[in-house]
Amino acid sequence: MSSSGKKGKTGVSFTDQEALLFHQEGKPGKLEINPTKPMATQRDLSLAYSPGVAVPVRAIAEDPSRAYDYTTRGNLVAVISNGTAILGLGNLGALASKPVMEGKAVLFKRFADVDSIDLEVDTEDADQFINAVRYLGPSFGGINLEDIKAPECFIIEQRLRELMDIPVFHDDQHGTAIIAAAGLINSLHLTGKDLKSVRIVCNGAGAAGIACIELVKALGVPHENVILCDTKGVIYQGRTDGMNQWKSAHAVKTDARTLYEALKGADVFLGVSVKGALTEDMVRAMAPNPIIFAMANPDPEITPEEVAAIRDDAIIATGRSDYPNQVNNVLGFPYIFRGALDVRATTINDAMKVACAQALAALAREEVPDEVAAAYRGSRPKFGPDYIIPVPFDPRLISTIPPAVAQAAMDTGVARRPIIDMDQYKHQLSARRDPVAGTLQRIFSKVRQAPKRVVFAEGEEEPMIRAAVSFVSQGLGEAILIGREDEIREAAAGAGVDLARSGISIQNARNSTRNTDYAQYLYTRLQRKGYLLRDCHRMVNNDRNYWGAIMVARGDADAMVTGITRNYSVALDTMRQCIDTKPGHRVIGVSVALCRGRTVLIADTTVHDMPNAEELADIAEEAAHVARRLGYEPRVAMLAYSTFGHPKGERAERVQEAVRILDRRRVDFEYDGEMAADVALNMDKMAAYPFCRLTGPANVLVMPAFHSASIATKMLQELGGSTVIGPLLVGFDKPVQIVPMGAKDSDIVNMAAIAAYNVT
Repeated sequence: MSSSGKKGKTGVSFTDQEALLFHQEGKPGKLEINPTKPMATQRDLSLAYSPGVAVPVRAIAEDPSRAYDYTTRGNLVAVISNGTAILGLGNLGALASKPVMEGKAVLFKRFADVDSIDLEVDTEDADQFINAVRYLGPSFGGINLEDIKAPECFIIEQRLRELMDIPVFHDDQHGTAIIAAAGLINSLHLTGKDLKSVRIVCNGAGAAGIACIELVKALGVPHENVILCDTKGVIYQGRTDGMNQWKSAHAVKTDARTLYEALKGADVFLGVSVKGALTEDMVRAMAPNPIIFAMANPDPEITPEEVAAIRDDAIIATGRSDYPNQVNNVLGFPYIFRGALDVRATTINDAMKVACAQALAALAREEVPDEVAAAYRGSRPKFGPDYIIPVPFDPRLISTIPPAVAQAAMDTGVARRPIIDMDQYKHQLSARRDPVAGTLQRIFSKVRQAPKRVVFAEGEEEPMIRAAVSFVSQGLGEAILIGREDEIREAAAGAGVDLARSGISIQNARNSTRNTDYAQYLYTRLQRKGYLLRDCHRMVNNDRNYWGAIMVARGDADAMVTGITRNYSVALDTMRQCIDTKPGHRVIGVSVALCRGRTVLIADTTVHDMPNAEELADIAEEAAHVARRLGYEPRVAMLAYSTFGHPKGERAERVQEAVRILDRRRVDFEYDGEMAADVALNMDKMAAYPFCRLTGPANVLVMPAFHSASIATKMLQELGGSTVIGPLLVGFDKPVQIVPMGAKDSDIVNMAAIAAYNVT
């Protein structure tokens, strides 16, 4: 494969080599299976398998519905394809579709905590495919069909829905339709147009196009008000060329024969076709306040810029994340299945799809929460022409869409286990949300709004080179690699990384005209600490960390990331010598532990070995500030081995004094202590102390010492299965981040983005 740049559905560019390495690193692929029960003792094994497993076997044989109680079936979806319509790549076969299907399974888990497994069926014969899948019903709670070409996809989905008693959903058909319908509802609301009278033209008569017009008709648009077009023009009554039963069902009586003729006076264009299909003349011919959904990927039928140049009264949506109003299927399928699984639905019907579309539309009309607003520069997005569809990282989706879908399933009689307490169900859903991607997505989106110049100090190291290229490719800003240019280019070539792109520069201290200025800057800071001017010249010329840090300090770069080749404390000492502490702040390390269902900040994990009471209070304030910067309202627990005075000890007294200091400072966040970690994190255990000031489980843990903080985070990561970001270095006047030695390129990119975001 070539290493030329590619641009995916998200608008983020990458090389072939980067994509291959992403799927190859560590365990190949994107999925693994882990047990949910302990397997540590002989008794565990006896319960999990023989003889203990016989008990649930007999229970399920007596009552098949118990499979939802004793097995994974109630939270397991199969993603199934034969690879005949892979993304925009066409028919490449079942095996080639596997990376896509694994990716779909990952999205199920990340967005809705639905377990998923991919199955690739190696046949293009619809009957054989149906027979292969129909007998899998006992294994799964739902079937997500994917990347199957039309018209076979219609036959397969319809037949499997008839044969199976679990939801069968072809996302290529219905996913785009549901999200587009949500945007259409809001667009009509903004333009004052009515579903009963609006005129719609859909270009593209494949799976997605037909699903789009079927759903808008289910919303209430009259049949005669919708014109469907394919590559041969309008699908009209009496046409015989290129027709099939699915197209014929939507044929209308009209004199229009071309897309241009159909669009004269039309209110809405729905495009699921190809780049350039919608021309400027067609846009001019549409009715006032036209609604244009150009959803072809990766390039829309027409760009928002092209529409804006023609008229200023249009509302436009695309499938791209780099434009407003992205029609993104991930807003639908994870949450639809979540709701369907939770009521043990037998199918996903039109009422459930309409409920999803209406819930999405209603969510976009609500005030945007801080977690979403944090991703926008300088303004909070507000319902209007540029915000008609929620964004994928909106944390409210998980507690909004599944309840609407579940309620529709109950109302239409396809739910086998109705939800009694819907409010409690919504709370349970919120707790399931995976915080990992949400936290990073908000940071990345914010940085993309205001790209920064970031120094990648150890520029000759392959992971740092890869990270720099990825940073630029993701639209996060400019990357400055520090090192010898020939060494950097040789390392890049050996790794198959292309540095010939804008946004990447290389700096070598020995060849720069800034040496004297940088050395003088460092000498001014260190001359009373035992350093001579020649020492400072040597440090600037020979140490990439000094050069990079001074670049940031002097404003020649905005942020810096380093650490893969040297001990953390050594790199930290260099930063201290080059960069001031921010006035009123204290330099500390904060690790972000991303655990199932919750995010916890842990401080101080890098700087203060044995902090006194005053320092502990400072650490609490600094960590609370970071929590807010990341979009969380802080609840700070001052941890110790004791809880509220028992057992007594000198170290516990230091924590108690820190709480009293915070009392005197009248800080504006929740805090209490001293308390043990289990009390801080578990509301049931906290209930034994009704005087505790925390209103919920702590999300900021202030550790009594550096060693306990470091040990705790590393144990969480290695034994607890948590993802730990950081430690984040906060408190400096300029943003710098230090990664652990040997960090992977993806970790470096995350930290570079955090540096650019500036959590201080």
